[in-house]
Amino acid sequence: MTPDSAAEPHPDVQAFLELYESLDAPSFDEVSPDEARRMFDEMRVGGEPDVELESVEDRAIDGPHGDLPIRIYDPGTDGDDRPLLLYIHGGGWVIGSVETHDGTCRKLAADSGYPVVSVDYGLAPEHPFPEGLEDCYAALEWAADAAPDLDADPDRIVVAGDSAGGNLAAGLSLLARDRGGPEIAHQLLIYPSTGRAEQTEAYEENGEGYFLTKAEMEWFRGHRYDSEFDQGNVYAMPQLAHDLSDLPPATIITAGFDPLRDDGANLAERLEEDGVPVEYHHYDDVIHGFFNMISEPVNLERAHEAYDDAVADLHAAFD
Repeated sequence: MTPDSAAEPHPDVQAFLELYESLDAPSFDEVSPDEARRMFDEMRVGGEPDVELESVEDRAIDGPHGDLPIRIYDPGTDGDDRPLLLYIHGGGWVIGSVETHDGTCRKLAADSGYPVVSVDYGLAPEHPFPEGLEDCYAALEWAADAAPDLDADPDRIVVAGDSAGGNLAAGLSLLARDRGGPEIAHQLLIYPSTGRAEQTEAYEENGEGYFLTKAEMEWFRGHRYDSEFDQGNVYAMPQLAHDLSDLPPATIITAGFDPLRDDGANLAERLEEDGVPVEYHHYDDVIHGFFNMISEPVNLERAHEAYDDAVADLHAAFD
């Protein structure tokens, strides 16, 4: 499976890239993790939420490394057997939070009609691999136990995430399978990093000038791992697993001008080869991060199309 890029980015994406370049801000790989987090927060956290829901609640649950913050989004739909979506935010395992992805989770809850639980897992380098994944596994166990209290079905849990969050969601699916943990009914993986992206054509084609760069990806990886040995762990790189059978059905979304484009496509192909049903959606004229560009000042029509496709896949699986 070899997805293509369009001849050039969508005009709205090109306008964003020109605006981003005009800011003349340092790239993430040029600053400390704390400064990168501050920059990302300023980039992502805006004013009042665009999507109002019946309830949005912050809680802390027991995690393997202390209190684990989560945020619960309830769209107020009827029924006590709704699927439950566990969302894991992106940010290269180093930056990002429930705040930076608040709009994403609100829209997923509103569009799907499912409650969403967003996980504020521990970030590297303070919490190197596998600590973030262990936090997500704890959140999965909590979600399976708490689902009835959230008017949700513990047998219809979706794990979802973008970029590094897609990596963690895919790793979580593999880990739950191998541990005999809570049942996962579907995985929604948005431009996930799950294999050797640096060995793909897209990494070279799109590694400069399209928001996420090769240098930043190397910086993120350098902070995530305490040792080179960890970089070969199949739960850190799910595509390296010999057997991907018996994993949950997947929806995978990729972007044409993304260094992770081929990585996501390769995962889709691997899953299909091992008998896992896959719905694959490729948007050839957008960049990494486009799924979160759903409100002003960057509100991409293509992003809303991706939500429509993802939610349609979920409804087809569960309704």
